[in-house]
Amino acid sequence: MSDVDPSLEGPPWEEDAPDADVVERDPDTDDMFGSPEPAGMREAEAAAAPAPAVEAKAAPNAAAPADTGPAAHVDDGEAYTVLARKYRPHTFEDLIGQEAMVRTLTNAFATGRIAHAFMLTGVRGVGKTTTARLLARALNNETDSIDRPSLALTDQGRHDASIMAGQHMDVVEMDAASHTGIDGIRDIIESVRYAPVEARYKVYVLDEVHMLSNQAFNALLKTLEEPPPHAKFIFATTEIRKVPVTVLSRCQRFDLRRVEPEILVEHLARIADREGMKIEQDALALIARAAEGSVRDGLSLLDQALVQGERGETVKTEVVRDMLGLADRSQTIALFESIMAGRTPEALELFRTLYGYGADPVQVTNDLLEHCHAASVAKMLGPQATRLPNDQAQKLTALGAVISAGTLARVWQMLLRALDEVRRAPNPADAVEMAIVRLAYAADLPGPEEALKALRDGEPMPGGGSAPRGPAGGGGGGGASAQLAARPVAAPATPDPQTFEQVVALIGEKREVGLQMDVQRYVRPVAFKPGAITYESLEGAPIDLARRLSSRLKDWTGRTWLIAANGQGGGETMIEIDRRKRSEQRAEIEADPFVVAVMAAFPGAVIGEIKTLAPAVELPAIPDESSDIDD
Repeated sequence: MSDVDPSLEGPPWEEDAPDADVVERDPDTDDMFGSPEPAGMREAEAAAAPAPAVEAKAAPNAAAPADTGPAAHVDDGEAYTVLARKYRPHTFEDLIGQEAMVRTLTNAFATGRIAHAFMLTGVRGVGKTTTARLLARALNNETDSIDRPSLALTDQGRHDASIMAGQHMDVVEMDAASHTGIDGIRDIIESVRYAPVEARYKVYVLDEVHMLSNQAFNALLKTLEEPPPHAKFIFATTEIRKVPVTVLSRCQRFDLRRVEPEILVEHLARIADREGMKIEQDALALIARAAEGSVRDGLSLLDQALVQGERGETVKTEVVRDMLGLADRSQTIALFESIMAGRTPEALELFRTLYGYGADPVQVTNDLLEHCHAASVAKMLGPQATRLPNDQAQKLTALGAVISAGTLARVWQMLLRALDEVRRAPNPADAVEMAIVRLAYAADLPGPEEALKALRDGEPMPGGGSAPRGPAGGGGGGGASAQLAARPVAAPATPDPQTFEQVVALIGEKREVGLQMDVQRYVRPVAFKPGAITYESLEGAPIDLARRLSSRLKDWTGRTWLIAANGQGGGETMIEIDRRKRSEQRAEIEADPFVVAVMAAFPGAVIGEIKTLAPAVELPAIPDESSDIDD
């Protein structure tokens, strides 16, 4: 009961409504039966209620109504999806760099020869888990037109969305890294006996399967060897060697390859274009190199790089290099060239400049290792085998041409040791500098065979004169080492070259690859005599070319060289001469009657690369065995 006495004149519902202060009905709420308030009553109440009074009831700190339009989520950070998830492959055609696996699976599904267990192995980020989910979709592919296992995946599949989201009841995903014991495997063995609820197959996806214990592997063997026809197993691992052979023998194995840098660069460029961002091609090459064949790592680095620039602006290579903490590759090539030429002070200054700009000492050492490998490979296979930009590949190819394979192999071993020292050193920069001193000293030292031959024949020790040494040589050993240390290490001055071609050859012998390429490319000799060169400089030549050439020739020959770049009407550069000779050689070969006859016999044939074969070596005659017996 109410504490207020009701009016004696009648019940409260008979009182005059306009005089009541109580609002009987919320105009913004439907009635208890769900029907809206009549329009006439709503309009009447709206007219009766003065607008200023309604505004006065609003709280002074009340928030403004939320805008439900599309602009309401422009600044919403939750709406953003990282590129690695946004561009995850949805079909097998979206997988890049795995054409061999897709071709094998396509043939298997087309012929109905589908294995009951698959083993996917590869480095991080190449698509193992994504491929496992795609396989689960393909096994349970069901659309209006497809009702069989098929790799023709579409977005209209009945089970596709739940499988890709990891929520399908017949596709069980288990992280073996967090379920290493036998309990998880026992649950799989128990559930594999039952038929699938709604899909065609029950698919079990085990990621990082190498983390399972031996007991878990043993428990899985029997089921894996004789599974029921409705069950399929898909395993993924980054450590295939840790998986027992008994398990591998029961699976169809697919090795997902590292994605080649050029393929990854194209993929990253397409994604950047879809995102409406511009990024330089060299910057994409740096990202692909840092990703080391991992698509996920490449997309993560691209995500980080794209935020470095505003929309509509191009992300520069220098910005990406700073983001990755990398040194300029052209600068590290110059550092490698200085080391191989034995110019220790210059090499140390180059490294300190790189270190001052933020280059990581470990990364610099890794770059030197890559340059040594590229020079060695280019020496055998040519510049295209380095997979580097043309100018960098040409420099390393020229460097490899003037350095023996034995020296490059020795430098590789020393750099490997230096890399370990840099990683363990209290101050990595000091370790790199000590490695540079050691490498520059040993770059021109003779190999063991050359040293033994020189000692045996009493000849002067080859090499070793270009790197600076201390007055006491290599230490206080006795015997042969003491004799070597007592020898003067200063090489005699090189005789003056008598022709311009000899100047270029001398530059190559001294391993000044950069200077040699500049002279061959930009110098058109006008006049030459020992001690003086006048030349016409082509457009694009370095402004300090004359000074560098004069300084190097003075160091090598011991006399001053006057180099003038103000001549006109010079001859051909060395590169132009080489091109002309090759053109003349090709024309001569194409005019050969035998070649003409071969080309006529095979229409459409073209002459490829022209090589000069080494003359055949005459083998010594093999003595007749019968004559030996007779003797």
